[in-house]
Amino acid sequence: MKTLLQIGGLLQLSILIASALVPHVLDWRRNLAGLHPFLRKLFWVYGAFIVFVIIAFATLTLLHAGAMATGEPVARSLCFFIAIFWLARFVVQFVVFEPRPFLTNLFYKAGYHLLTLIFGFLALIYGWASVFPQ
Repeated sequence: MKTLLQIGGLLQLSILIASALVPHVLDWRRNLAGLHPFLRKLFWVYGAFIVFVIIAFATLTLLHAGAMATGEPVARSLCFFIAIFWLARFVVQFVVFEPRPFLTNLFYKAGYHLLTLIFGFLALIYGWASVFPQ
């Protein structure tokens, strides 16, 4: 379980690589230009806070994977929260987003599907660690 959690921590850091590409791929500069400046800034702030949360999840996991794997009470709660976060993100992938207009090449399609798998994997691993610690 510790190794799976460490992999989960690294995968969360890899998600940040994809996140760094999103503003360019989705052409935020042009697509957000019509928004009121306050809303445009709010959009960027929300994005930054999500990045900080993912960095925190990854860092806490990489530093404390052993405690998370053995089921210490606070660690189990953290695993549960992270599992809910990634499960929600997995569900949003199917229920909220319509990505087809942006999946214009094989690289984008593969990345989208890989991210979907990673979101599901993270929800499973952290959920498992929260319910069935080693």
